[in-house]
This record gives sequence, C-alpha cells and structure tokens, in this order.
Amino acid sequence: MTATRRFHFDPEWRITLLSAILLPLLVALGFWQLQRAEEKVQLSAAWEARQQQAPTPLASLWDAPASELAYRPVSLRGSFVDEYFLLDNRILEGRFGYEVLGILRLQDSGALVLVNRGWIAGDPARRALPDVPRVEGPVELVGSVYVAPGAPYLLAEQQLLPGWPKVLQAVEMDRLVPVLGALAEGAVFPYPVRLGRDQPGALAVHWQVVNVSPQKHRAYAVQWFAMAAVLLVFYLLRSSNLWQLLKSMGKG
Repeated sequence: MTATRRFHFDPEWRITLLSAILLPLLVALGFWQLQRAEEKVQLSAAWEARQQQAPTPLASLWDAPASELAYRPVSLRGSFVDEYFLLDNRILEGRFGYEVLGILRLQDSGALVLVNRGWIAGDPARRALPDVPRVEGPVELVGSVYVAPGAPYLLAEQQLLPGWPKVLQAVEMDRLVPVLGALAEGAVFPYPVRLGRDQPGALAVHWQVVNVSPQKHRAYAVQWFAMAAVLLVFYLLRSSNLWQLLKSMGKG
C-alpha cells in the first residue's frame, strides 16, 4: 500500500469532546428503552396472570404488600357515599373527560375504598363538571386493585379545594386518606380499585395496563442506537482520511 493510502487519524479536540459526551448518552438511552420494554412485558404478563385468578374478598387482603395486590381481582360489598373525586384530563378516543373515583363504604366494617368507576365525558371548555349518575343502595362489585408503578407526574402541587366533587390531577393516596378519614367509620384501603365492566355503577371502562407498548420502546431503542452509529461514523469520517481511502478503493 502506498503512503497516500495509509489510514490517518487526526482528531479535532472539540468534535472529540462532543462525541465523547453524546455517544455514551445515546447508547445509554437505547439500553434504557430496552429495559423499559422488558418492564412492560413483565407488567403485561403479571396482569394476564392475575386476571386468571378468582376474585378475592378485599377484606382478606387489607394488609397485603403492594406486590401481591397489583392488578389482583377483588370482590367487595358496600354502598357508595354521595361524595366522589374526578380525575382530570382523561382522554378516551380523542374526547376530553374525567375518571370518576367513587367512595365505597364497606358493608361489614364501615371502612372506605376508593373505586374507579371509569370514564365520563366532560366539558372541554371546563365551564361545568359532568353530571355523574349515582349508584343507589348496597352493591356487590368485582374489580382489580390498582397499584401505580411510580410516583404520579404533577405540573404543580395538588390543591384539594373545599366542597365536592373534588377534582384531582392524579391519585395521591397519602393526600386523599386524610380527606377520606373525615367520612370513614373505619380504615381507608391504601389503593384504589378499578371497577370491572358491567358492574353496578361502571361507566366507560377501558383500563390500559401500559401506556407505551414494549414494541414502541424497542423502536425508540433502535432510533437511539442508530443515532449513536451515525455519530460514530461522522466522527470517524471527520477525524480521519477514511472517506478518501474508501473512494480510492472504489476507483481501484
């Protein structure tokens, strides 16, 4: 090979520094997306397995750890109180609305359970709150315990204004338990229960197990890895005579 065809590497310090920062970051983001995909696969598998179980009376699970409660089918008896919460900014099929969080007083103990009845349409202009149909008398319900996978994302600290219904940005049980305690004759269950379809008081029930599918996370990972590869190729071409060597080989 002649001298003109030797590989020369002459990195420029600013491009090297930028690449040294960005390349590990892009690769790390790719692996993070793969990790998120695996978490979603495990979450979906856990949900599927739990749905095969027969509903367990909620009273027998009161002190169970969160890992045993997540998506666990449960049965409960009681009556809804008049007060309820509205979970704000819930979108269903492109329409604005709320999720209705009813408060069920259990028949045997008088304890309270937050029951998510599902979605109801709201006024996009926010001039009025929706008219939520009441559930009269004692009811027997079947649903599943919802344990949030992480802390809720809030734009600002949540303010619980006087009066009912109370509009929420997210379900923060540590903030809601003191409010519910004023209505309770007993304890307050620490997690909400999502009502099943065709249950008394159920509204539009379309529970989503994961908000982003594993396939999307994998697609995002491919994008991050591709960006890392492009950056690496750009750095090599910019810092060496590799492009000239490739062109001369093509001509030869």
